[in-house]
Amino acid sequence: MTQLDTPMEQDPFDGSRMGLLDHLTELRNRMIWIMGALFFGIIVSIPFVEGVIRFITAPMEEPPIAIDPMESIIVFFKVMFAMGVIVAMPVLIYQIIAFIAPGLYPHEKRSLLTLLPGFMLLFFGGAAFANFVMLPVAVGFLQNFLGAVIDQEWSVARYAGFFTRIVFWIGVAFETPLVIAFLARIGLLSGRQLLGMWRQAVVIIAVVAAMITPTIDPVNMTIVMAPLILLYFLGVGLAYLLYKPRAPRDFDAMDWGGDDE
Repeated sequence: MTQLDTPMEQDPFDGSRMGLLDHLTELRNRMIWIMGALFFGIIVSIPFVEGVIRFITAPMEEPPIAIDPMESIIVFFKVMFAMGVIVAMPVLIYQIIAFIAPGLYPHEKRSLLTLLPGFMLLFFGGAAFANFVMLPVAVGFLQNFLGAVIDQEWSVARYAGFFTRIVFWIGVAFETPLVIAFLARIGLLSGRQLLGMWRQAVVIIAVVAAMITPTIDPVNMTIVMAPLILLYFLGVGLAYLLYKPRAPRDFDAMDWGGDDE
Protein backbone atom coordinates (compact mmCIF):
# COMPACT_ATOMS: atom_id res chain seq x y z
CA MET A 1 0.00 0.00 0.00
CA THR A 2 1.49 3.34 -1.04
CA GLN A 3 1.32 6.53 0.94
CA LEU A 4 -1.48 7.75 -1.30
CA ASP A 5 -3.49 4.63 -0.53
CA THR A 6 -3.32 5.03 3.25
CA PRO A 7 -6.54 6.10 4.94
CA MET A 8 -6.79 9.87 5.32
CA GLU A 9 -8.39 11.74 8.19
CA GLN A 10 -12.16 11.80 7.99
CA ASP A 11 -13.43 14.39 5.55
CA PRO A 12 -16.46 16.45 6.69
CA PHE A 13 -17.66 16.37 3.07
CA ASP A 14 -18.06 13.07 1.28
CA GLY A 15 -17.14 12.57 -2.34
CA SER A 16 -14.65 15.40 -2.72
CA ARG A 17 -13.13 13.92 -5.87
CA MET A 18 -15.32 13.93 -8.95
CA GLY A 19 -15.35 14.56 -12.66
CA LEU A 20 -17.05 17.30 -14.66
CA LEU A 21 -20.39 15.50 -14.96
CA ASP A 22 -20.31 14.75 -11.25
CA HIS A 23 -19.73 18.44 -10.55
CA LEU A 24 -22.67 19.42 -12.75
CA THR A 25 -24.89 16.87 -11.04
CA GLU A 26 -23.81 18.10 -7.63
CA LEU A 27 -24.42 21.73 -8.70
CA ARG A 28 -27.95 20.76 -9.71
CA ASN A 29 -28.56 19.05 -6.36
CA ARG A 30 -27.15 22.02 -4.44
CA MET A 31 -29.41 24.39 -6.38
CA ILE A 32 -32.42 22.21 -5.59
CA TRP A 33 -31.59 22.44 -1.88
CA ILE A 34 -31.10 26.22 -2.13
CA MET A 35 -34.38 26.76 -4.01
CA GLY A 36 -36.22 24.50 -1.57
CA ALA A 37 -34.84 26.40 1.41
CA LEU A 38 -35.68 29.72 -0.24
CA PHE A 39 -39.24 28.59 -0.95
CA PHE A 40 -39.63 27.43 2.64
CA GLY A 41 -38.24 30.75 3.93
CA ILE A 42 -40.63 32.75 1.77
CA ILE A 43 -43.67 30.73 2.88
CA VAL A 44 -42.93 31.06 6.60
CA SER A 45 -42.20 34.78 6.20
CA ILE A 46 -45.57 35.73 4.71
CA PRO A 47 -47.41 36.33 8.05
CA PHE A 48 -44.64 38.67 9.23
CA VAL A 49 -44.20 40.88 6.15
CA GLU A 50 -46.53 43.67 7.26
CA GLY A 51 -44.87 43.88 10.66
CA VAL A 52 -41.42 43.99 9.07
CA ILE A 53 -42.48 46.81 6.74
CA ARG A 54 -43.79 48.72 9.74
CA PHE A 55 -40.48 48.06 11.52
CA ILE A 56 -38.18 49.20 8.71
CA THR A 57 -40.17 52.39 8.14
CA ALA A 58 -40.11 53.30 11.85
CA PRO A 59 -37.10 55.68 11.53
CA MET A 60 -39.09 57.89 9.14
CA GLU A 61 -40.86 60.94 10.53
CA GLU A 62 -43.77 60.34 8.14
CA PRO A 63 -44.89 57.01 6.64
CA PRO A 64 -43.76 56.48 3.04
CA ILE A 65 -46.26 56.85 0.24
CA ALA A 66 -47.19 54.63 -2.70
CA ILE A 67 -47.16 56.53 -6.01
CA ASP A 68 -48.16 53.57 -8.17
CA PRO A 69 -51.24 51.29 -7.89
CA MET A 70 -49.00 48.20 -7.77
CA GLU A 71 -46.28 49.65 -5.55
CA SER A 72 -47.59 48.26 -2.26
CA ILE A 73 -47.84 44.78 -3.75
CA ILE A 74 -44.34 45.04 -5.22
CA VAL A 75 -42.94 46.10 -1.84
CA PHE A 76 -44.76 43.24 -0.13
CA PHE A 77 -43.14 40.70 -2.46
CA LYS A 78 -39.70 42.34 -2.23
CA VAL A 79 -39.74 42.26 1.56
CA MET A 80 -41.13 38.71 1.54
CA PHE A 81 -38.31 37.58 -0.75
CA ALA A 82 -35.65 39.34 1.37
CA MET A 83 -37.01 37.64 4.50
CA GLY A 84 -36.99 34.31 2.69
CA VAL A 85 -33.33 34.78 1.81
CA ILE A 86 -32.51 35.54 5.45
CA VAL A 87 -34.33 32.43 6.67
CA ALA A 88 -32.64 30.29 4.01
CA MET A 89 -29.19 31.81 4.48
CA PRO A 90 -27.72 29.02 6.68
CA VAL A 91 -28.67 26.44 4.05
CA LEU A 92 -27.49 28.69 1.22
CA ILE A 93 -24.06 29.29 2.77
CA TYR A 94 -23.62 25.63 3.65
CA GLN A 95 -24.49 24.50 0.12
CA ILE A 96 -22.01 26.97 -1.38
CA ILE A 97 -19.30 25.79 1.00
CA ALA A 98 -20.09 22.14 0.25
CA PHE A 99 -19.85 22.79 -3.50
CA ILE A 100 -16.40 24.42 -3.32
CA ALA A 101 -15.14 21.85 -0.79
CA PRO A 102 -13.44 19.56 -3.36
CA GLY A 103 -10.84 22.27 -3.92
CA LEU A 104 -9.85 22.38 -0.24
CA TYR A 105 -7.87 20.19 2.09
CA PRO A 106 -9.84 18.34 4.81
CA HIS A 107 -8.58 20.66 7.57
CA GLU A 108 -9.55 23.67 5.44
CA LYS A 109 -13.06 22.28 5.02
CA ARG A 110 -13.39 21.76 8.75
CA SER A 111 -12.18 25.31 9.38
CA LEU A 112 -14.79 26.66 6.99
CA LEU A 113 -17.54 24.65 8.67
CA THR A 114 -16.39 25.85 12.08
CA LEU A 115 -16.62 29.47 10.93
CA LEU A 116 -20.13 29.07 9.48
CA PRO A 117 -21.99 30.11 12.67
CA GLY A 118 -19.63 33.06 13.01
CA PHE A 119 -20.46 34.23 9.48
CA MET A 120 -24.14 34.19 10.37
CA LEU A 121 -23.64 36.03 13.67
CA LEU A 122 -21.47 38.74 12.12
CA PHE A 123 -23.90 39.24 9.24
CA PHE A 124 -26.82 39.72 11.60
CA GLY A 125 -24.66 41.89 13.85
CA GLY A 126 -23.85 44.13 10.90
CA ALA A 127 -27.50 44.22 9.87
CA ALA A 128 -28.47 45.23 13.42
CA PHE A 129 -25.78 47.94 13.43
CA ALA A 130 -27.09 49.31 10.13
CA ASN A 131 -30.70 49.29 11.34
CA PHE A 132 -30.29 50.65 14.87
CA VAL A 133 -27.23 52.91 14.57
CA MET A 134 -26.60 54.00 11.01
CA LEU A 135 -30.04 54.26 9.40
CA PRO A 136 -31.69 56.46 12.06
CA VAL A 137 -28.89 59.01 11.61
CA ALA A 138 -28.95 58.74 7.82
CA VAL A 139 -32.74 58.94 7.53
CA GLY A 140 -32.89 61.90 9.90
CA PHE A 141 -30.24 63.73 7.89
CA LEU A 142 -31.91 63.02 4.55
CA GLN A 143 -35.40 63.97 5.69
CA ASN A 144 -34.20 67.30 7.06
CA PHE A 145 -31.82 68.16 4.23
CA LEU A 146 -33.27 71.24 2.47
CA GLY A 147 -36.41 70.60 4.49
CA ALA A 148 -37.34 74.28 4.33
CA VAL A 149 -37.71 74.22 0.56
CA ILE A 150 -38.44 70.55 -0.27
CA ASP A 151 -41.35 68.50 1.07
CA GLN A 152 -39.85 65.08 1.77
CA GLU A 153 -42.36 62.41 0.74
CA TRP A 154 -40.62 59.16 -0.09
CA SER A 155 -41.87 56.31 -2.22
CA VAL A 156 -42.24 53.12 -0.20
CA ALA A 157 -40.62 51.06 -2.99
CA ARG A 158 -37.59 53.35 -3.16
CA TYR A 159 -37.25 53.40 0.62
CA ALA A 160 -37.51 49.60 0.90
CA GLY A 161 -34.79 49.20 -1.74
CA PHE A 162 -32.65 51.79 0.04
CA PHE A 163 -33.10 50.02 3.39
CA THR A 164 -32.37 46.49 2.17
CA ARG A 165 -29.29 47.61 0.20
CA ILE A 166 -27.73 49.33 3.21
CA VAL A 167 -28.55 46.53 5.67
CA PHE A 168 -27.31 43.79 3.32
CA TRP A 169 -23.96 45.38 2.43
CA ILE A 170 -23.20 46.42 6.01
CA GLY A 171 -23.95 42.85 7.08
CA VAL A 172 -21.59 41.51 4.40
CA ALA A 173 -18.87 44.00 5.38
CA PHE A 174 -19.05 42.87 9.01
CA GLU A 175 -17.93 39.38 7.93
CA THR A 176 -14.47 40.73 7.02
CA PRO A 177 -12.65 39.34 10.12
CA LEU A 178 -13.77 35.77 9.50
CA VAL A 179 -12.95 35.96 5.80
CA ILE A 180 -9.46 37.14 6.71
CA ALA A 181 -9.18 34.46 9.40
CA PHE A 182 -10.07 31.72 6.93
CA LEU A 183 -7.65 33.00 4.27
CA ALA A 184 -4.92 33.11 6.92
CA ARG A 185 -5.77 29.61 8.12
CA ILE A 186 -5.33 28.18 4.62
CA GLY A 187 -2.10 30.11 4.13
CA LEU A 188 -3.17 32.69 1.54
CA LEU A 189 -2.68 35.72 3.81
CA SER A 190 -0.58 36.41 6.87
CA GLY A 191 -0.95 38.94 9.64
CA ARG A 192 2.36 40.54 8.65
CA GLN A 193 1.13 41.08 5.07
CA LEU A 194 -2.16 42.55 6.20
CA LEU A 195 -0.55 44.86 8.73
CA GLY A 196 1.84 46.10 6.05
CA MET A 197 -1.14 46.96 3.83
CA TRP A 198 -3.10 48.89 6.45
CA ARG A 199 -2.87 52.20 4.58
CA GLN A 200 -4.26 50.65 1.41
CA ALA A 201 -6.92 48.91 3.48
CA VAL A 202 -8.08 52.21 5.01
CA VAL A 203 -8.35 53.76 1.54
CA ILE A 204 -10.37 50.77 0.29
CA ILE A 205 -12.60 50.93 3.37
CA ALA A 206 -13.18 54.65 2.73
CA VAL A 207 -14.21 53.92 -0.85
CA VAL A 208 -16.52 51.09 0.27
CA ALA A 209 -18.02 53.30 2.99
CA ALA A 210 -18.64 56.06 0.44
CA MET A 211 -20.42 53.55 -1.82
CA ILE A 212 -22.53 52.15 1.02
CA THR A 213 -23.29 55.43 2.78
CA PRO A 214 -26.51 56.94 1.44
CA THR A 215 -25.58 60.52 2.41
CA ILE A 216 -22.77 62.92 1.58
CA ASP A 217 -22.05 64.12 5.11
CA PRO A 218 -18.88 63.01 6.94
CA VAL A 219 -20.81 61.94 10.04
CA ASN A 220 -22.57 59.03 8.32
CA MET A 221 -19.43 58.05 6.44
CA THR A 222 -17.49 57.97 9.72
CA ILE A 223 -20.22 55.84 11.32
CA VAL A 224 -19.64 53.28 8.57
CA MET A 225 -15.85 53.56 8.37
CA ALA A 226 -15.05 53.28 12.09
CA PRO A 227 -16.41 49.75 12.67
CA LEU A 228 -15.02 48.53 9.33
CA ILE A 229 -11.52 49.71 10.27
CA LEU A 230 -11.83 48.05 13.68
CA LEU A 231 -13.03 44.84 12.02
CA TYR A 232 -10.08 44.91 9.62
CA PHE A 233 -7.57 45.13 12.46
CA LEU A 234 -9.47 42.42 14.31
CA GLY A 235 -8.98 40.31 11.20
CA VAL A 236 -5.26 41.16 11.25
CA GLY A 237 -5.04 39.91 14.83
CA LEU A 238 -6.85 36.70 13.92
CA ALA A 239 -4.50 36.25 10.95
CA TYR A 240 -1.48 36.41 13.29
CA LEU A 241 -3.05 33.75 15.48
CA LEU A 242 -4.31 31.40 12.79
CA TYR A 243 -1.83 31.71 9.92
CA LYS A 244 -0.54 28.37 8.72
CA PRO A 245 1.72 28.06 5.64
CA ARG A 246 -0.10 26.29 2.83
CA ALA A 247 1.42 22.97 1.84
CA PRO A 248 2.05 22.52 -1.90
CA ARG A 249 -0.58 20.45 -3.66
CA ASP A 250 0.32 17.08 -5.14
CA PHE A 251 -1.37 17.41 -8.53
CA ASP A 252 -0.32 13.88 -9.52
CA ALA A 253 -2.42 12.55 -6.68
CA MET A 254 -5.53 14.54 -7.58
CA ASP A 255 -8.50 12.94 -9.32
CA TRP A 256 -9.31 14.93 -12.45
CA GLY A 257 -12.31 12.82 -13.37
CA GLY A 258 -10.54 10.84 -16.10
CA ASP A 259 -10.79 7.14 -16.83
CA ASP A 260 -7.96 5.20 -15.22
CA GLU A 261 -8.69 1.99 -17.08
